[in-house]
Amino acid sequence: METMSPLSAEFWSRLQNLSELVATSGNENAVRSWLTTELSANHLTWKIDSMGNLFVEHAGKDEHWLLAAHMDEVGLMVVDVESSGDLRFQTVGGIDERVLLGKPVWVGSNRQPGVISAKPVHLLKGKLLDKVAIDNLRIDIGANSRESAYEKVAPGDWATFAMEFHDLGETVLGKALDDRLGVALLLELLLTSQCTAHFTAVFTVQEEVGLRGARVAAYTVNPERALVLESTPAHDLPTFSQDEWLENRRYNTRLRNGPALSILDSSTLHDRNLLAEISQIAEKHHIPYQRRQPGGGGNDAGSIHKSRAGIPSLGISVPTRYIHSPAAIASKADIQATFDLLCATLA
Repeated sequence: METMSPLSAEFWSRLQNLSELVATSGNENAVRSWLTTELSANHLTWKIDSMGNLFVEHAGKDEHWLLAAHMDEVGLMVVDVESSGDLRFQTVGGIDERVLLGKPVWVGSNRQPGVISAKPVHLLKGKLLDKVAIDNLRIDIGANSRESAYEKVAPGDWATFAMEFHDLGETVLGKALDDRLGVALLLELLLTSQCTAHFTAVFTVQEEVGLRGARVAAYTVNPERALVLESTPAHDLPTFSQDEWLENRRYNTRLRNGPALSILDSSTLHDRNLLAEISQIAEKHHIPYQRRQPGGGGNDAGSIHKSRAGIPSLGISVPTRYIHSPAAIASKADIQATFDLLCATLA
């Protein structure tokens, strides 16, 4: 593999900062504020639209590209405070309810600690052992009354998983790698001198609740082509033997096989010309890559490719295990290869 520019210690530090920020869909201010500070410190000009999307234009030659990465993460929202002081909540974005039991969370702008509570397993019988439903779960912040809970939180407050970032050597572990990985890579592209293409970087909002920010951003920028920088599920789970997942195709992507180029998902038939072109670039530069198996999910390309007269779009994603859960794992080699492929494309 040809490494264009090894990702620096500063990149990994920025990724940690981004992962640990709290920015549930509709509440992206923490990430946006952090980014504008970084951009200003590097003398880059930025603007914010009425939706909250953050735009940075990179001068260059040839075609005008849109590069998108979303700032928001899946999370929870408090919808009621009960007389006991427990908090009723709803999910924001797609979360498997099974991952919620017993998880520590931060609630509200002051990061009030709490835990998602449920009836203890030794008090459950029969079908209740297998049933997890939001209606039966609460967030416990240690309050003993509605009044004492209201001193700390209120309906409408967002909540997210309380999780620190960890460097595991060959991999990284943290919350919200979907899509703080894309955000960190897009910021890195803005800071590097290797990109000679003309592109507008857009850090989008509300991707997890319907690709909303990207729709507005694409209409505003009106580029000739678009790349969506994402994190995508890697279902090569350690519990599967190699024979099992090769035989049953029970994965979208695999760790340590390079960036994933999208073909088909729930919202987009990705542009085949872009797919072929970027595949050729990867092969020319000996950069490992894989095709994301057609299936569910989706990303901002679903809104971008339908904007105005149509914008050829392609998703380029870092394979990541356990996305939309309290902690995800991604390979450093895949992150580096994704950056290399982006640099080669935009050079």
